[in-house]
Amino acid sequence: NYQLLVTSLPLLDCRFPRCGAGPHRVCGAAPLNTRSDTRIVGGQEAAAGAWPWQAQLVIQGGLCGGSLINSQWVLSAAHCFKSTSTSGVTVYLGLQSLTSSANVVSRSAAQIIVHPDYNSNTNDNDVALVQLFSAVTFTNYVRPVCLAADGSVFPSGLDCWVTGNVQHLNSPAQNISQTLQEVDVPIVSNSQCSASYSTLTNNMLCAGLTNGGKDSCQGDSGGPLVTKNGTVWVQAGVVSYGNGCAQPGYPGVYARISNYQTWINSQVSGEQPGYISFQGHDSTTSLLTSQSCWDVVAVHHRSTTASIWTIQGCTAVISEQVCLKINLHVRLGPLGPVLLVSSG
Repeated sequence: NYQLLVTSLPLLDCRFPRCGAGPHRVCGAAPLNTRSDTRIVGGQEAAAGAWPWQAQLVIQGGLCGGSLINSQWVLSAAHCFKSTSTSGVTVYLGLQSLTSSANVVSRSAAQIIVHPDYNSNTNDNDVALVQLFSAVTFTNYVRPVCLAADGSVFPSGLDCWVTGNVQHLNSPAQNISQTLQEVDVPIVSNSQCSASYSTLTNNMLCAGLTNGGKDSCQGDSGGPLVTKNGTVWVQAGVVSYGNGCAQPGYPGVYARISNYQTWINSQVSGEQPGYISFQGHDSTTSLLTSQSCWDVVAVHHRSTTASIWTIQGCTAVISEQVCLKINLHVRLGPLGPVLLVSSG
């Protein structure tokens, strides 16, 4: 076991979320997602609130997915937008069923920003941002996801989840599901994936099964590919393209979020999204968003192995700290010195 004493310091404007500010300020938290690590064969319906950042975009009658990244911005795919006109664009959050309005929040679009280097022929830089007409209030059904920070690494075989409103088991793209669907897919290395897609670039990553049967489909475009880092969900990719749906030998292709941190931050006004540096399964993290700076002042340890740190009663993640070669993933407490206890 480890114990760690931290204190707040008036350091520059490095901004980390304060636990006292309330859990609704935290990205990547999904209180209603009670799933185990059991793999799902072929996908299934998602429970209400399981993926609170999931957005459904209605664009001039068409459908795309997206993810809430702060109270007023949604991340989606560039290919979803034939123009940047906001006319006829509505964003739905908290939507678990197309036949129910329970827990649903809707907003019209105030602004659509397509990545300036998006290439419709190769699907390179297939990312876009949608500013909501007004900010949303976070609930257990509507919360932002954390984004993968620059330099994040998603190794081959890493379990991820993709969500959307299309059936995922080899069903036609036009067969829209009435409820949000979820499916777990492993990361496929770019070297392996490039054998299937000659236009694959380093701005993309792939996920799916070699034998097919699990994938995102056209109606899921713009939706999030996420993985879990401890108790926090991190978005690794944006659904971009593929050869059909769940076809053998053709994994789904996603825009690699970690390559767009600088661009996203340059476009998003107001509160910046939260970012986590992901370096593999249950890696140490670095969340770079709002409010207060903290620093480690003393460490009591019995080992030099990496450890994940938590604090009882708090949900906000702060920056990675390195002390005596221990990578720390810590959570904030109230102002003043706080005693943190290792979770393992």
